Amino acid sequence: MANTKGRRTAFGSTRKLPSGRWQARYTGPDGLTHKAHTTFDTKGDAETWLSTVRADIVRETWRPGGGPGKVRALTFGEYAEAWLTGRTVKGRQLADRTREHYRKLLDTYLLPTFGDTPLKFITPEQVDHWYAVTAVGKPTTQAHAYSLLRTILGTAVDRNLITTANPAKVRGGGSTTRVKKVKPASLAELETIARAMPERYRVMVLLASWCALRFGELAELRRGDVNTKTGVLHIRRGVVRAGGEVIVKTPKSDAGARDVAIPPHLLPLVREHLLKHAEPGKDGLLFPARGGGHLAPSSLYRVFYRAREAAGRPDLRWHDLRHTGAVLAAQTGATLAELMGRLGHSTPAAALRYQHAAAERDVEIARRLSAMVEVGE
Repeated sequence: MANTKGRRTAFGSTRKLPSGRWQARYTGPDGLTHKAHTTFDTKGDAETWLSTVRADIVRETWRPGGGPGKVRALTFGEYAEAWLTGRTVKGRQLADRTREHYRKLLDTYLLPTFGDTPLKFITPEQVDHWYAVTAVGKPTTQAHAYSLLRTILGTAVDRNLITTANPAKVRGGGSTTRVKKVKPASLAELETIARAMPERYRVMVLLASWCALRFGELAELRRGDVNTKTGVLHIRRGVVRAGGEVIVKTPKSDAGARDVAIPPHLLPLVREHLLKHAEPGKDGLLFPARGGGHLAPSSLYRVFYRAREAAGRPDLRWHDLRHTGAVLAAQTGATLAELMGRLGHSTPAAALRYQHAAAERDVEIARRLSAMVEVGE
């Protein structure tokens, strides 16, 4: 087996083989990895060979496998397609929905402008102008598109396909301020929404809120994931829809696989739901579609929208129920680590938002208490 320890040079890399000889490899203008057609006696010889290859690329006389002749410069579009196909995060392939999201961003916002442009000819000025006219009025989309562009170009810089600094230099281009500030539902509003839902979906609303679960986690819950004796939900999978397919998958991070305690006041309702509405058998879905199988978001939203109107909260999105549950948990005094565990977060940033929101709600509670005193006077 070859020695995996090697030395990264300014261009390409070298490594020593078990035979004692040295191997050289590099990423070519085609975005692919190439190895020298022979091995070398010393590391210095391997690095010298890489230098000659690098010179050929600069002179535009490089060809795969060697030989003279000018090579057509690799375009952003060609490289972006290869990048999307081979992209991994911490050794894992991109999630299906993430890949679908990147595909849409590429096709809609990046390729029309940069698709035919050679990577090495993309300038900061071009990127600045593109950013200024892209997804105007859609700050989140604009930030996502810019982040994808910067990441792709950054990978090209790392592989020496761009010999200058990353041309994507828009300050704060990848960040955005939340346009809609989420207002958690009150307990009275949650009760109204649950009562206004069809009976088969009432517990789904309650678990989304009190257990702060995502739609995909709820839609994939099965009888075997519910322990009514200990009052625990075992979150091990979620369901997503991408490219017209229904895909059951494990959480993106280890933190996403978790056990969530059900508030005791919900347990009788959960037991009743299991008896009346869940599919039979250990693998039966807790919240199946009327015709069986996974519930589609659109089917749920049709009845949820009517229920939120009944509660006077037409602004409330389904995902805001999870936000509500997170704020409720934070209001109990849960620590940051406890919030992260309950919500399935691998980093503290998101959980901190709920702690801050809980603090804001506490101020509001204090204000209302004072208002009660003023009314009494």
